[in-house]
Amino acid sequence: MGLEKIHEYKKKLGLTSAELSEISGVSLGTLNKILSGATKDPKLETLKAIARVLGLSLDDFDDNSQKIINEPTYDDIQSLIASNVKKFTLEQKQDIIRTLLSDD
Repeated sequence: MGLEKIHEYKKKLGLTSAELSEISGVSLGTLNKILSGATKDPKLETLKAIARVLGLSLDDFDDNSQKIINEPTYDDIQSLIASNVKKFTLEQKQDIIRTLLSDD
């Protein structure tokens, strides 16, 4: 069902399960059941919420479909930074600012 994608992108974005739960609105218990494989067929709305935060589409959860990577929205990035800003070092904050200001 693409559990590896959730784990991969959660790690790539530096999110804990608790943070992904908070940002997506999916309860931590439900998220943990999905991540452990205990829930074999999660609700569509639950997957949409997780996918939105991770910058993925529902197709990314389908192991048989072509993989297309969607970029996170501005709101997703803003939520991620706002929920983690106190954890960032000064160097990480400066790196984020440099990235945002770059022309690339």
